[in-house]
Amino acid sequence: MKRRHGGRLGAGILVTGLLLTGCAGGNGVERTSDRGGGRHAPAVPDGGGRTGADAPEGEQRSRPPAADHLSTFALDVDTASYGYARRTLADGRLPDPATVRPEEFVNSFRPDYRRPEGDGFSVTVDGARSSDDGWSLVRVGLATRAAEPKGTRPPAALTFVVDISGSMAEPGRLDLVKESLGILTDELRDDDSVALVTFSNEAETVLPMSTVGENRERIHGLVDELATTSSTNVEAGVRTGYDVAVEGHRKGAVNRVVLLSDALANTGDTEAQSILNRIDEERREYGITLFGVGVGSDYGDAFMERLADKGDGHTTYVSTREQARKVFVEQLPTHIELRARDAKAQVAFDPATVERFRLIGYENREVADEDFRDDRVDGGEVGAGHTVTALYAVKTRPGRTGHLATATVRWLDPKTRAPHERSGTVGTAALTSSVWAAGHDSLQLTAVTAYFAERLRGGDLPGAPSLSELARYSAAIAERSRSKVVRELTEAIRQADRLHGPDGDAEPGDPYSG
Repeated sequence: MKRRHGGRLGAGILVTGLLLTGCAGGNGVERTSDRGGGRHAPAVPDGGGRTGADAPEGEQRSRPPAADHLSTFALDVDTASYGYARRTLADGRLPDPATVRPEEFVNSFRPDYRRPEGDGFSVTVDGARSSDDGWSLVRVGLATRAAEPKGTRPPAALTFVVDISGSMAEPGRLDLVKESLGILTDELRDDDSVALVTFSNEAETVLPMSTVGENRERIHGLVDELATTSSTNVEAGVRTGYDVAVEGHRKGAVNRVVLLSDALANTGDTEAQSILNRIDEERREYGITLFGVGVGSDYGDAFMERLADKGDGHTTYVSTREQARKVFVEQLPTHIELRARDAKAQVAFDPATVERFRLIGYENREVADEDFRDDRVDGGEVGAGHTVTALYAVKTRPGRTGHLATATVRWLDPKTRAPHERSGTVGTAALTSSVWAAGHDSLQLTAVTAYFAERLRGGDLPGAPSLSELARYSAAIAERSRSKVVRELTEAIRQADRLHGPDGDAEPGDPYSG
């Protein structure tokens, strides 16, 4: 079983492909060197410690490394939280703080980390000063090798579980799902397999597992005929979907259940625990994982995210045709081709140089420190071409210099399940310049997204700029990089700033009041 602790923080929009240059050593930033995939050197020189999991849920924790200098978490490439927040802000509402997960905001963008040659990860660690009172930001960046050409990846066996309940009749729900499935049907290879399950108050197998090459037109026809009916029994849909996936399981293929829904369960088991147990059972026995695609202005974010977490999968959120095309043409293929199973990271801060630290986000992904090398404790599944970023607020000891932190990632080979590790280090020399100084666009963008998410959920990070200042930083990055996705981020920050009111306080009636 997973042992993850702390409050919840986790989903966002599709990974959109922004490539920004990382901070260079000439700017006072130390880039890591990789150390031995497959080696099992300790993640820290000495010592152990706890994760701080005993702190009250939701507490803004920063921990003294003398008592606990380790931070251990399962990797996460979810992005739904950011996408849903953007949709909510565009509708003129502040998002519910419970749906804001900083790691999913951060991981919605792709820094230009160096890529490894084989499976597994490269490790990049950099940082910069964030305030004048000893606080800095330290960023741990992990990247996998890009996807193989379309014809060389493993075949896929995909079971689509489609919500056709009454709530899906709203524009931007079932119509968007149907268009997305049509796009994907044209993108899949002839040797891929597809099954189709629908659910409302009950579930129905519309198409058992069938090869795409012989059934492409039939699949298009079945998708075109989808229409909404009554209530939302997610339990029935997921259970039936996994039954179909098990029956049509293909050895040597990537077997995945893709759930497309607003996740507003109102019939059957709406607490999801029995669904979670079933997902966990099939994941362990057959390697079937879950990819959740959320839609709708009202969206069961927590419900979908819990399902994907238990199914060792991922979530994303779409509200436009452009986003749907990116998810099903660009993102889903990367999920099909795995680079690492059960991936975990452990960051060891040096007590000689670090007074306190705090991981921004990942609360629900925490792993007990002693379980880092226990491969029975599962981590995250990471596909081809992904980046994973973890950002820390770190307070250094006055006048101390030298080693600051060592970051180690551990994963299992997707085919052989052999364990591998790779590490990178960073020193205090990386913190001599400000994160807002020229030449730090990549780290600045990570900082902007993390600070933005933290403000939306009501937190207060050391050295955090105001929303209006964040918007200015984001706009400047967008102008320099000519990035559409950073322009979208800038607009979202400005919308949040307007909703917060002139003094930075939430206006009456929004989720922050009372």
